[in-house]
Amino acid sequence: MKTPDSRFYCPQIAVGEFDLDENESSHAVRVCRAAAGDTLQLSDGNGHYADAIIVKADPKQCRVRIDSFETAGTERPKLSLAIACLKDDALEEVVFHAAQTEIDTIYFLRTDFSQEPKNSDLHKLVRRAELKSLVSLKQSRKPWLTRIEGPVEFDKWLSAYEGDLVLCDIDGQKAAPSIERPTALLIGPEGGFSPREIEAVKNYNRGKSTPISLGKTRLRARTAAIVALGKFF
Repeated sequence: MKTPDSRFYCPQIAVGEFDLDENESSHAVRVCRAAAGDTLQLSDGNGHYADAIIVKADPKQCRVRIDSFETAGTERPKLSLAIACLKDDALEEVVFHAAQTEIDTIYFLRTDFSQEPKNSDLHKLVRRAELKSLVSLKQSRKPWLTRIEGPVEFDKWLSAYEGDLVLCDIDGQKAAPSIERPTALLIGPEGGFSPREIEAVKNYNRGKSTPISLGKTRLRARTAAIVALGKFF
């Protein structure tokens, strides 16, 4: 039996026989040329893995059998990314790279200076971002699917958030703080957060608010997100 060098997404992993959805079925049978008797590595994005034997290699409805499954030995990540809406395809690019790391959620924020994509349906953008996150889950072989939430107004998000905040600031500390509870890494739009929003973060009282520096150069928002995440991994 061969095993394609890829993980396949299955939202519910349990012992028994069931069908993969059409996208995963087509990837397994048409792209990877898997056949009956071959083994597929499945992940549900919720900390579970399984080796599944193909019972019926149908590109539209591939049937598999799971005899046992494993649970990840780590908890769901506590770190999330909260980033302002950006123009063009910048948000999708950020998601594709950021979701390969072990972060819990990526929030899209509508800020005072955020630049939303021109002539774009944000619902479609969110859906594309969710697909990018799913691709990253399978490619990176991590146990947890990074969730996509928003877009949401900055003030509304901040008033509801429970946890610590990390704000990128050129005058902030060099080292990232330790993650002991839910923590959101804040990335502003091109030009940064407005003075009003920065003050709101500094006055946040439902957790710690820590400024960190990303160096002395001026970074694009999409670059800042990846550089900032790199401080935690």
